[in-house]
Amino acid sequence: MRYFLTLSYLGTPFHGWQRQPNAVSVQEMLENAVSTILRQPVEITGCGRTDTGVHARYYVAHFDAEGEMPPNFVNGLNSLLPQALAVQACSPVAADAHARYDAFERSYEYHISFRKDPFTTGTAWFYPQYKKLDLEAMQETAGLLPQFNAFFPFCKTHSGADSYDCLLKRAVWMHEPTKHRLILHITANRFLRGMVRLIVGACIQTGAGQLSLEDVRTALETQKPLKKSLSVPPHGLFLSEVKYPFPF
Repeated sequence: MRYFLTLSYLGTPFHGWQRQPNAVSVQEMLENAVSTILRQPVEITGCGRTDTGVHARYYVAHFDAEGEMPPNFVNGLNSLLPQALAVQACSPVAADAHARYDAFERSYEYHISFRKDPFTTGTAWFYPQYKKLDLEAMQETAGLLPQFNAFFPFCKTHSGADSYDCLLKRAVWMHEPTKHRLILHITANRFLRGMVRLIVGACIQTGAGQLSLEDVRTALETQKPLKKSLSVPPHGLFLSEVKYPFPF
């Protein structure tokens, strides 16, 4: 049987999703816990990679196992997992359902804090120069992105990507003054490595007057790197939604 897991995690204590030989990853912790409960080796495939320190409010993974899930499987799983990792549900799916390849839409949020707050240190990027930012310029930069379908300027160097094409459906900044926070909401069918953090960096640079909107437009039209590139810290980034063409 194939099963889908829905889960969430705080990325701070993990070196990303993918299992690594000398670092703790979300995949490793999850595989160890599932294998322990089911008493059989289990390999888990995630809906995508997240880098070290990146969080997931909603993440989907699949695994194959013999037999039905034991009673209280999810509760038992959570009892073995660290506080930073929680499973919400486990659902049987079709044998060919795939957590990564069947996902047709993904959404991320990037949180910028305008106030130093010890309770959000690991979940928002504190940007003390926020008063110098032109929020309208940042919004114009984000609004420019859905007009293009290739994003080489916003791909991590040596990413190994076969294609830089993405169907970017939405990119908008939301200002929440009462929470002293600025949040980028961005949705696409797929994302390149480091793409959201580089997009946020470009928005910050246009907001600070270090890049112009035309600089960003030219880079996208020519598919060449920006003359200045900024990748913001990972801890402000959340995977917030993943959509599939079937229920589970």
